Amino acid sequence: MSEGYSIASLDEGGSQSELECFTYGVHQDDEGMCLLVRMGPHRIMLDCGLADISPLTKGLKKSARPENTPLPADIVLITHAHPDHARGLLALHQAFPLIPIYASVVTCKLLPLNWLDRKPEETSSFFQALELRTVIELKENLTVEFFPCGHLPGAVAILLTYTTTQRSYKLLYTGDFFLSNSRLVEGFRLEELRGIELDVLIVEGSYGTARHPHRRNQENQLAERINRAIAEGSSVLMPTPLLGLGQELLMLLRSHHHFTGRDIDIWVDGNIAAGCDAYLELLPHLPASVQNFARHQPLFWDERVRPRVRRLEDSTISNLNNSPCIILTDSKTDLTKYYRSLSRSWLILQPEKTDIRAEHHPELGTVESYLLAQHSDGPGTTQLIHNLRPQHVVFVHGSPAYLADLTGLEELQNRYHVHSPETQTLVQLPIGDTFLQPAAPDTNYAGELTQLEKAILITLTDSITKDPRWQEFADTGLIEVRWQGEELVLRGLSQRELLNQNSDRNIWSSLNCCGTCKHQRGQRCWNPASPLYNFKVTLVGYCPAFESEE
Repeated sequence: MSEGYSIASLDEGGSQSELECFTYGVHQDDEGMCLLVRMGPHRIMLDCGLADISPLTKGLKKSARPENTPLPADIVLITHAHPDHARGLLALHQAFPLIPIYASVVTCKLLPLNWLDRKPEETSSFFQALELRTVIELKENLTVEFFPCGHLPGAVAILLTYTTTQRSYKLLYTGDFFLSNSRLVEGFRLEELRGIELDVLIVEGSYGTARHPHRRNQENQLAERINRAIAEGSSVLMPTPLLGLGQELLMLLRSHHHFTGRDIDIWVDGNIAAGCDAYLELLPHLPASVQNFARHQPLFWDERVRPRVRRLEDSTISNLNNSPCIILTDSKTDLTKYYRSLSRSWLILQPEKTDIRAEHHPELGTVESYLLAQHSDGPGTTQLIHNLRPQHVVFVHGSPAYLADLTGLEELQNRYHVHSPETQTLVQLPIGDTFLQPAAPDTNYAGELTQLEKAILITLTDSITKDPRWQEFADTGLIEVRWQGEELVLRGLSQRELLNQNSDRNIWSSLNCCGTCKHQRGQRCWNPASPLYNFKVTLVGYCPAFESEE
């Protein structure tokens, strides 16, 4: 797809496929996201989160004159400002200054935060902003349209349309998306995309098939844990990424009933504070509820209204008093500098399902995890797919094990051409009926069940313990077992669930899902209004036509 890679993909009819995708990075590890899509003659790069852009330059010979240097792509489109999607942009621009780079208005304002060690004039002038929900022709017969998709202010799903004399080809790349509303971002509105006759959907699978409690339940559980720690005299330390989660946590702490009016100091360190300042400049683009909040009190920095929110500089750490406080800091910060500053015990809270891992110092405090999801869970992902009904589904952005769970879902295998490519892979996307579905990955494990006098012994194979998820599954040694139709389902209980007084272990019985829908009989959907009508469904699936069986 560049001079370093062959683009001669042929479908079974012998003609060249109009659609292809080459994966420079699919973020299965820490390589970041970077895709190169070809639609007819056009080469579109989707995100550039590579820490090292050398794969993009492979096979390209530089010329003394920039206008004569071959380019790795015709245009670059960025979904949002997180480093795993954008950190390679500055190096890409420096190597190929003639490639136009487009993002949403808000994302263009946030992107420079990826290079805080550079001068602002170096990092704020090479992006071009595109308006939301507006069809824009980028090249001949190629248009793009941005749709807000939750997750982070400015984050968009990208709809590309390439038109030939025979037909139009449509491809949607979600980037990172979240269907639910969060404190500072409205969720992805699927109704804006229904009926677009999509050919290819490139979608993230960060959480695999996992099902999460409702967002408000997640927030309440976290607030309860922080409240309990403060009441016990501990200070709370929360390492977070620069953008997104840290600002969401601040809004939660400022507006939750456990903390409003309470005599507590919330300290915000370094780069997280820079992210907060950037959000303040985006106020007109934030949800109406946030704008209304800001009319009555400052969004973040406030030393008058309790709880007080203050910037924390290195010079002031030693001046912190010994009353319990909450500190939000950059996930890359050395946490020992906080341990030394206060003599009291600490509760270190790290977000689940991220690469943030706080170093444990047992003599100073405990490390626990919490869930405050920034991506849609498995049911949200399948809901998106069933609403859009593409011919091809390409899963990216997630651990290989999680992506294998998604590609192995029978409800997807029966209806779509499903792909989960590794990095440096060319995915051919022929449109028609000649494409053969790849074999589903083997995600089932054999075991043995023995009924004893007063107990049941379940013996599992070694292949399960070799799965990287096993350590997290078995970290407490306790499981929950429940019947799901004729199947027996085992689920590991995490430390968070055991430590939290408001455990969500019983949430399954009250979920809106196919298992509790009145239209599900014999594991098949019988609702004519549902996109799953007459298809076999998983009991934990969900669709917009859900109706409770009660």
